[in-house]
Amino acid sequence: MDYKKLGFKAGLEIHQQLATHKLFCSCPSALTEEEDAIFSRRLRPTQSELGEVDRAALEEARRGKKFIYHSSRHASCLVEADEEPPHEANGEAIDIALTVALLLNADIVDEIHFMRKIVIDGSNTTGFQRTALIAMNGKIDGVGIETICLEEDAARKLRGNKKEVEYALDRLGIPLVEIATSPSISSPQHAREVAEKIGLLLRATKKVKRGIGTIRQDLNVSIKRGNRVEIKGVQELNDIPKILENEVKRQIELIEVSKALKERIKEKDLEKVVVKDVSSIFKKTSSKFIRKAIEKGVTLALKLPSFDGLIGGVKYKEHRLGKEFAMHAKLEGGGIIHSDELPNYGISEKEVEEIRRKLNCEENDAFVISAGKKSVAEKCLKAVLLRARQAWHGVPEEVRRALPDGFTEYMRPMPTAARMYPETDIPPVRVTRAKIEKLKKKLPELPDEKIERMMEQYGLSNEEARQIVFSDRDDIFEELAKKHGHEKLIARILLNMLPEMEREGYKVANIDKRILSVVLEGLKEKKYAKEAIEKLLRHFSQYPHDSLQEAMKACKLGFLSEEKLRKIIRKIVNEKIEFIKERRERAISPLMGIAMKKLRGKADGALVNKILKEEIEKIISSG
Repeated sequence: MDYKKLGFKAGLEIHQQLATHKLFCSCPSALTEEEDAIFSRRLRPTQSELGEVDRAALEEARRGKKFIYHSSRHASCLVEADEEPPHEANGEAIDIALTVALLLNADIVDEIHFMRKIVIDGSNTTGFQRTALIAMNGKIDGVGIETICLEEDAARKLRGNKKEVEYALDRLGIPLVEIATSPSISSPQHAREVAEKIGLLLRATKKVKRGIGTIRQDLNVSIKRGNRVEIKGVQELNDIPKILENEVKRQIELIEVSKALKERIKEKDLEKVVVKDVSSIFKKTSSKFIRKAIEKGVTLALKLPSFDGLIGGVKYKEHRLGKEFAMHAKLEGGGIIHSDELPNYGISEKEVEEIRRKLNCEENDAFVISAGKKSVAEKCLKAVLLRARQAWHGVPEEVRRALPDGFTEYMRPMPTAARMYPETDIPPVRVTRAKIEKLKKKLPELPDEKIERMMEQYGLSNEEARQIVFSDRDDIFEELAKKHGHEKLIARILLNMLPEMEREGYKVANIDKRILSVVLEGLKEKKYAKEAIEKLLRHFSQYPHDSLQEAMKACKLGFLSEEKLRKIIRKIVNEKIEFIKERRERAISPLMGIAMKKLRGKADGALVNKILKEEIEKIISSG
């Protein structure tokens, strides 16, 4: 795809949990399966300062869901339950956010004011999320950073249906830093690169959480003649290009549909559309789905003028308008079938024709049917009609959810400015020049700077240094290297040996810094050869509390004297005299393999090689 020609624009919002206690109380930022109390709420939208109500909040409220909260005294308190006012904002979290702002060369605010962002999907017991602007106008790799904010994470969703949603309060209130870029990202791959850069910068602080769910990316994307769409909850960096590419295709599909509709009809033609009961057509239907639904209620049909051939896909069938209709119906608690996919599902050609007659469909008209409880079917078709009217205009501004397969689904309309209003329970936090100067003195190395220094200081290759920094093992590497030397060996242990052991099923998590230090100290004291290290680490992964002596004994390790070593090598050489006479110096490499298989960990490889060469030379010289 030619993204420049398409007018592709994208921006990122990176949300990263901070490694400190909760933002407005002293509860730990830890997830737990324990629970001590359960309570429920229903949430309603509130007005902004100007008396306006956010459209996204209105849509959530219309769904009328009940929210059930699971609380543990080990991970939440009355603040998360909204039974007690928030405490003073976490000073360490503020310092981390300010550090991030400094690393991004952003303009820091003089005073931090917390705001309330209306969220009534149940993920906040209060009905809003607290957020504060920390800095603006930063930059990373030529991409502008519009804002850096500090906010509280939402509750953790456990399960849900169309009537109720259950949440755990352990995640609610964990501090997040939110970094929003300008819409200057030029391609899906560029978006991945920028997200990775920001992620590495955050990890450089050593004050952020690691693991699944601790960082997520929201994507804002649009193309020429399209519209801005926000895609929520992208977990993996490698998913970003695929999700953005799919969103571009989806917008192209919707633009094509809009173009075709505008050639066929005027917008007002979609205002007079009515829903009709077509249950009588399906009295003797072969469709199990329709038959079962009619038992509970009715089958209703909606005519869509001039939509024939546009619902099932124009350019990209995997992004067809029918999927959009289905998702909007699903949010109302039901399902739909459209004429572009019929006859199918047991619905015959004759039944399709009868529906078309009842709805007075002309050649270019399409229809959508919904079967089940009458009130639900009516809501489904009403939602489809609203989405069909949007299709005439093109791509609607909306918030979508990222799915594991790289596609997205509709969540809610794009929020408006009416979503925000001041937080009155938390006093402003003054950012003094003294604080900024103090933080500047403690700024961590940026990833690129660290990679360059490690290459120079430890003789690592660019790839080794990058892998160590990217895998967040730079601290343990530097500590071990400064204490024991053997920089290349330590890099090999961290980047190759341990990951390979993990793939083989060894419990690598048992091998901590202490064990690595003990093993390297034994090497330094010449208790064994470096070839023994992998064997020792495999043992320690199973028995992490063993002493080095116990591990060596279990692995049958210990240096052989040079006299014993020569005796073993001479025996190997004498068994291969004919081979040596035939291959001469070329016999060294294969015999070295045999020798090391027998002597690994019991002798230094360089010494084995030296003695082997000497013994082979004796055979060659003797003729």
